[in-house]
Amino acid sequence: MSPDRLEPQSLVALATDAIRAMILEGELGPGDRLREEQLAERLGISRPPLREALRLLEREGLVVATPRRGVAVTELSDQDVREILTLRSALERLAVELGVPVTDEERLEDCRKALAEMEKSARDEDRAGLVERGYAFHSSIVALAGHRRLLALYHSLHDQLLLCMAMNLYARENFYEDLLTHVERHRQLLEVIEAGDPDAVLEALAAHGERSFTKHARKQDPPE
Repeated sequence: MSPDRLEPQSLVALATDAIRAMILEGELGPGDRLREEQLAERLGISRPPLREALRLLEREGLVVATPRRGVAVTELSDQDVREILTLRSALERLAVELGVPVTDEERLEDCRKALAEMEKSARDEDRAGLVERGYAFHSSIVALAGHRRLLALYHSLHDQLLLCMAMNLYARENFYEDLLTHVERHRQLLEVIEAGDPDAVLEALAAHGERSFTKHARKQDPPE
C-alpha cells in the first residue's frame, strides 16, 4: 500500500493533515489546483471525507474554492506578503520591547524547546513540520512579553504566516540554504535574545525576518 494512503479512522482529520503537509512542504504550490479524483486515489479515501478536509483547509486559509474552477492552494500577492510580514514584524518588535531582557527563565526555555523541535524536523527532512515548528519558535519569542492579547493577535495570523514561511523555506532551500542552516539562523537569533540587549534583538529580527524574506522568497531565480 502506498505510504500516502490513509487508514479508516478519522479520515477527514488525516486527509486534512496530509494535504496541509503537501502545501507546507512545497509539493503543492500557490495556485496549484487540488484535483479530487487524484487526491482521493492517492490518499485511498472516498470523495466525501476529502471534500470535508478541503473545506477545513479553506477555513484555515490554505486553499480557496472558486465556482466552476474547483479548489486551489491559496496564492499570496506581493501586497499580501508585505502586509503579513510588516504586521508580524510590528508584533515581534513590541514583544521584544516588552520582554527583553528576559526575566522569566521558563519563557526562554520555551524558545529553546521550540528550536529543538525545529532541529528535529530538519534532521528528519520534515519540511512541513519545520514550517509549523518555525511558527512555534516565533510565537515563543512573542510570548516573552507576557502579554496575552499581543500573543492572541499573533496567533490570529497563524495560517497566513504558515503560507509565508512555507514560501520562504521553499525558496531558501532551492536557492542556497539547507534545512539545518535554516535552523542555525534561528539559533543565532535566540543567542542574541539570550544576551539581553533589546536593540541588538530588534536589529537581528529585522535582518532575520522581513528583510530576509523580501530579498529571497519573492525571487524567481537564485542569487548570482
